[in-house]
Amino acid sequence: MKKLILSTIMASALLVPTIVSANQAKGLNVLVNSGEAETQAMAMVLSLMTIKKHKKEVNIVLCGKAGDLADKNIKGVPTKRPDGKSPSAKMHLQKLIEMGASVEVCPLYLPNSGKDKSVLLDGITVARPPVVAGRLLNQDYQNITF
Repeated sequence: MKKLILSTIMASALLVPTIVSANQAKGLNVLVNSGEAETQAMAMVLSLMTIKKHKKEVNIVLCGKAGDLADKNIKGVPTKRPDGKSPSAKMHLQKLIEMGASVEVCPLYLPNSGKDKSVLLDGITVARPPVVAGRLLNQDYQNITF
């Protein structure tokens, strides 16, 4: 019985800080490099829920094929949801920008895709690596990569 109580106390001591720190997070850093429409959509949906339901900040960096989401000349790919609707990750991204999310493209995306800043959707800027690195190291934010 003593061992059971001790084990329960130890488990609680390990779990409580994790639960408390998750609730205290200021926001979410989301790095998206997948060109896969479903993966991009999930990144955007989780970002939307972070702002809508949890009232937290969201910082998004789009790299590689995900950078195409930032290009106003590339149409978004619809992704079917369980409710039958088919929004695109690009539609969600635009909504995130309207809601105040910070959205940037990787600084390597534009020159390596033969593009310049003029193709970027309104509200999207080019990331500065020292700033992004600082956000990733900020313990007040959770980091997630897609």
